[in-house]
Amino acid sequence: MGFTIGGMREMRSGTRRRGRATGRASDRTTVAEFTGLWGWDVVPGARALSGVCSCGKADCPAPGAHPLDPTALVPAGATLDEVTAAWAQFPGAAVLLPVGRAFDVLDVPEAAGRRALTRLERMGVPLGPVIATPEGRAHFFVAPGAAAELPTLLYRMGWDGASLDLRALGTGAHVTAPPSDRAGLGAATWLRAPSLDTATQPPQARLLLGALAYAAHRWPCA
Repeated sequence: MGFTIGGMREMRSGTRRRGRATGRASDRTTVAEFTGLWGWDVVPGARALSGVCSCGKADCPAPGAHPLDPTALVPAGATLDEVTAAWAQFPGAAVLLPVGRAFDVLDVPEAAGRRALTRLERMGVPLGPVIATPEGRAHFFVAPGAAAELPTLLYRMGWDGASLDLRALGTGAHVTAPPSDRAGLGAATWLRAPSLDTATQPPQARLLLGALAYAAHRWPCA
């Protein structure tokens, strides 16, 4: 599946064609790193240009921010050759990570996430990867199950009645992996890059939740 919408086809210039080819090779290397090194499943995602989604649907509800085919999963452990074969079916796709498998996600405003991250690092709390999205959100990777546990955890910590710009993403959700573009708004980036000791064993949500809840309450998204 390629970009079939006007304005999203490959540029005709030889220089730009070479740049796109390099980008596609880079995408495959990134996917192979995620599957082979970090132990994550990967799904090819749509891209968007000026609000128009590469999925081809004029009424797409989430342009450039959804899987092109949720069943076209590249599994954890896939090699570069296996990734190359799978990704060839979706040239130019964004790289999406399915949530609820190796990790769930705690989602807060980026400003709150940066403050909480600094505090958690100073406290020596074990941390997993953290993504900054172009929409201004921070995604903290935590152990699977956080989405189901969040209401109970907030209640136990006394945050259940507070106004919090905090939510958990679980099974069925996808996050855009750096350095892929999300929704035509720009690239996702790492606030904290993955490491071998936390990629497949992210921390329990309860270890981060106090600092994240306070920051999300204190610095909600404007």
